[in-house]
This record gives sequence, C-alpha cells and structure tokens, in this order.
Amino acid sequence: MRRKVHCVIMGGGRGTRLYPLTKLRCKPAVPLAGKYRLVDIPISNCINSGYNRIYLLSQFNTASLHRHVQDAYRFDRFGHGFVEILSAEQTVDGDDWYQGTADAVRRNLIHFGASPEDIFVILSGDQLYRMDFSKMVEEHLSRGADVTVAAKPVPAAEAFGLGLLRIGDESRIIDFVEKPNDPEIIQRLIPPELQANENDPDRCLASMGIYVFNGSAMFDALEGDRTDFGKEIIPSLVGKKDLRCHVYDEYWEDIGTVRAFFEANLQLCDEFPKFNFYEQNHPIYNYPDILPTSKFGESSLSATNIASGCQIGSSNFTRCMLGVRSIVGDACTLRNVVMMGADNYGTSHDNIELGVAQGTYIEETIIDKNARIGSEVVLSPKGLNEGWVDEKQNIYCKDGILVVVKNGVVENGTKIGNPV
Repeated sequence: MRRKVHCVIMGGGRGTRLYPLTKLRCKPAVPLAGKYRLVDIPISNCINSGYNRIYLLSQFNTASLHRHVQDAYRFDRFGHGFVEILSAEQTVDGDDWYQGTADAVRRNLIHFGASPEDIFVILSGDQLYRMDFSKMVEEHLSRGADVTVAAKPVPAAEAFGLGLLRIGDESRIIDFVEKPNDPEIIQRLIPPELQANENDPDRCLASMGIYVFNGSAMFDALEGDRTDFGKEIIPSLVGKKDLRCHVYDEYWEDIGTVRAFFEANLQLCDEFPKFNFYEQNHPIYNYPDILPTSKFGESSLSATNIASGCQIGSSNFTRCMLGVRSIVGDACTLRNVVMMGADNYGTSHDNIELGVAQGTYIEETIIDKNARIGSEVVLSPKGLNEGWVDEKQNIYCKDGILVVVKNGVVENGTKIGNPV
C-alpha cells in the first residue's frame, strides 16, 4: 500500500488575541495582504510540497472560512485532492467543543482513513511563512523518527511564551518546555551552537507548531485524554519516542496578535519584504480574481500595495495595504493603514458610503471589511488607552493599533485619538 500524507491544519480556538478581527470570523479566515486569507498560507505550502490531502479543523465562526475554501480550492477528480473542513460536531461519544489541538485530531481520526504506515503533517492556521514540507517529511523518514518538530532559532530575549526545545546528537530532542517564563530555564535550553557571538545574541530553538508524525506514533500519542500537542503530547513523548528536530531558519511569523497581524501586512509594502508573495515557483493560492483593474485620481502613493477592484480618489497614501474593492474619496490621508476592502460594491448606510469618504485622516489603523467611514473623520490610536472601545463598539484600540470592525460605521466628523 502506498504511504499517504495527511495534512491537518489547526483552525484555532476563539482567536481572542486577534479580537476584534475574529469578532465575526475564525482566525484562518482573517484577510491577509489585500487579497488572501491566513489559511491560504498553509494550504499553499501543502500544495507546493506535493500534498493534496488537506484537512482544516475549525469550530468558531466558520461560515466565512467555508465560503473562501469552497471558492478557492477545487481539485479535479483525477488527482484525488481536496481541502476538507471538519468542524466540531456532536456525536454519540460527546457533544462539547474541541478541547485543544490534539483533541481535535483525535476526534477526526475516523474521517482521515489513515493507516499506521501513513504520515501526518500537523500545521497551524495563523502563520506567515513559505516551507517545503516534503523536505521535512523526507528528513523524518530517512532518520527513522517517530515524530519530527519544526523549530526556528529565536533570540532568547524573545523566547517567553514559545515552546522551546533542546537537541542532542543527530538532532534528537532531549528536552521540551512549553512557554517557559523562568530565565534560568530558557538559559538552560540555549544550545552551544546558538550561544551569543559578535553578530548574534543568545538564541533558542522555538517550536513552530509544525509536526510530522508516523501514523503509528500518532495513534499511540492520542490514546488517553491529553488535549494539546505543544503543552502535553510533545513533552510527554520526550525519551519515550524517537523525536527529532527540523531546523528552519527563514522568515516565519506567528500572526497571533493584532500587532503581529498589522506589522506582517505592512512589511509587505517594503521594497524588499521579508515574505515575498511574488515567488513564482511557490505561489500562494487564492480564489479566482474576476475584479476590474483599480483606478486612481491624482493620488500620491508611497510604499503602498493595492489589490484589484479599488476606486481611489485624489488622496495621499504612505505605507498602506489596500484590499480588494477598497474605496477612498478625495483629499484623504492614510498613513500606516491596513484596509481590507469589501466583499461587494455596496450601497450607502445611514448616508455613509462604503469605504472612506472625503477629507478623512487615518493612521496606525486596521479597517476591516465592509467598513463605512464618513467624511472629515480623524482616526488615530495616539492618546488612547489600551483596550479602549467606542460606545457603539465599532472601533477598538488593541496592541496600540486602532481597529474599525467588519461592517463598522464611523459617522461624519468623528474625531478619535490625537495624531501629531
């Protein structure tokens, strides 16, 4: 029997750290880079690696995710490929939510049709990176490992809140600690080859939340009631199974917070972005784009990316990401803004049109989909306390970033924050 590779993407929980971007959608469905969704990254990495048996496990606010996946990923019947969404469901064995990543996989083993000889590739749904999983799987098989954990070297000063591991001979994992807070523990986990030198500080190997399991090792690991891979499963297997480390030292960003999401989007506007969407040999896939070309008035654009279908007046843009169907009127100024655009070209709501109306100033802000921002508005997080929310809950201040929620309405003349 030919060995199958099952790619399982974890759709995440409620996404509280990304709230309010997850107010009306799950984490994998959050728009990214003007025309993509977060989930397009792991799915595209799977396809580019030659793997087309892809399962997406999710449970919160999945409608938007379902629509996107159904529109974007349609495989022909000869290749036997698919992207299948498996949401938490009531069964005779239980009716509660997934209790963690391992619990989600355990409950769906019946749907995978996997054998002990198969391979599982476990992935996160909220990271930005480009990786050939086939190289990790080949390395895993050549070593005869039971489990392989992908890890990235990170500065020890940034290691708090990450799963850290230490390796011995032949990249065998000999210690794994999930999210240590004790500096002494972190110092213990610094390998000799990653100790400080004249060019780099002390670095640790941090788990990327990407795992390769033999089918038999997966079945054994999921016996019992352990619910999470990082917190419970991987630490429990150290010394009991053959655990190896696959070191990955290229760009990788865990988009788990509003700040991380904001910065990951805006770095794409740089002349040499850390992540390159223009890589032809390893493209990031998406739904078919049938939108018209974008059009502009006498605009001033600096370090700004613009998706298709946008209608832009005579305005000024500095380091902005404008998503599909973004509409901006005349005499506006946008600085460091991620604008997600719209699902459709809509009509007015309370006499406020879709998009950003004339004479508006916006900085350090995420404008979620289908938002309507009136004329002569000022939006800035400067001067606002963390966690500030307007009375109608249309605007939040999170991680030092202002967020206008999906479908939010900001009335004409609204002034929020104190821009310089």
